[in-house]
Amino acid sequence: MACWLALGGGLILLCLIALTCVSIVGRALVPLNIGIGPIQGLYDITEIGMAVAVFAFLPWCHLQQAHVSVDLCKRALPDGVNRLLDVLFNGAMLGVAGLGAWRLYLGMLDKISYGETTLIAQIPVWIGYAGSLAGAVGFVGVAVFCLLRALRCLAGQPNNEPSHVQH
Repeated sequence: MACWLALGGGLILLCLIALTCVSIVGRALVPLNIGIGPIQGLYDITEIGMAVAVFAFLPWCHLQQAHVSVDLCKRALPDGVNRLLDVLFNGAMLGVAGLGAWRLYLGMLDKISYGETTLIAQIPVWIGYAGSLAGAVGFVGVAVFCLLRALRCLAGQPNNEPSHVQH
C-alpha cells in the first residue's frame, strides 16, 4: 500500500511538472499569437496536487524509517534502550498520523458543507482534502504496522519473521 501511494504521489508530481511546462511554453508563445497560452488555474491545481503528493509520500517514508531522527546518542545507548526508543517514536508517529487524518477528515467535511472552491479554477477545495486524506489514512496504517514491528523487536523477535514461527 505504501509503495503504491508513493508511486501515485510521484505520478502526480510528474503531471504537475508537465502542466507547468506546458503553461510556461504557452505563456512564452502568447506574443507570437501561437499556442494555448498559460493554463488558467495552474496555481490552484499545483496547490492541490502538491498537498496530495506530500501526504502520499508519508507512509513510504515512515515504513522506510526515513523520518528525521537524532542518532547522536544511539551508539552510546544499549540495544534495549534503543528498541524502547523506537517503540516510543513509532507510538508518537501513530498519534501524529491519527491526529492528522482525523483533522483532514473534519476539514474535508467542513469544505464540503460550505462548498468552498479555489479562486481561479473554481475547483472544490474538498477534493484536495480527500486526496490528502487517502495518504493520511495510509500513514495511519503504516504507523500501526511500524509500531507493531518495533514492539516485536523490543520483545526480542526478529523483524523479518512472523511471531508464530518456532525455531
